[in-house]
Amino acid sequence: MAVDDSPTLIIGWREWLVLPDVGIPAIKAKIDTGARTSALHTHDYTVFEEDGRERVKFHVHPVRHSVSELECVADVLDYREVKDSGGHIERRPFIETVVKAGDVEWAVHMSLTNREQMRFRMLLGRQALAAGGFFVDPQKSYYFGKPKIRP
Repeated sequence: MAVDDSPTLIIGWREWLVLPDVGIPAIKAKIDTGARTSALHTHDYTVFEEDGRERVKFHVHPVRHSVSELECVADVLDYREVKDSGGHIERRPFIETVVKAGDVEWAVHMSLTNREQMRFRMLLGRQALAAGGFFVDPQKSYYFGKPKIRP
């Protein structure tokens, strides 16, 4: 089901999401209305050129405290300075990727950064929530249930 101008969708304050374009079958995300942009954890990334396009290869541990690691590749959308919750400014690469919550999917701009010390490997920020047409129910977790495929 694609997102359109129909009634607003509800999403919980934390959700299992899928990022099929970069090969992430499931990742636990905090739905963060305090963050303008979305962020995906990676402990490393390498930017390279391929067929005249700037691309980024990065590794993701989609589940915290798991040895499971995925190698992902995406086009670099651009670079932006992002201020984290501690007020530190970091220049980050941004990618555009499809995010799926249940049967709903939409394109999201997402930064790559090290979130090793954070509880959630991904933040879904306000811009992504607006693009998907979501309202957040702060009393609900995992509104879309557990993914069918776990990493």
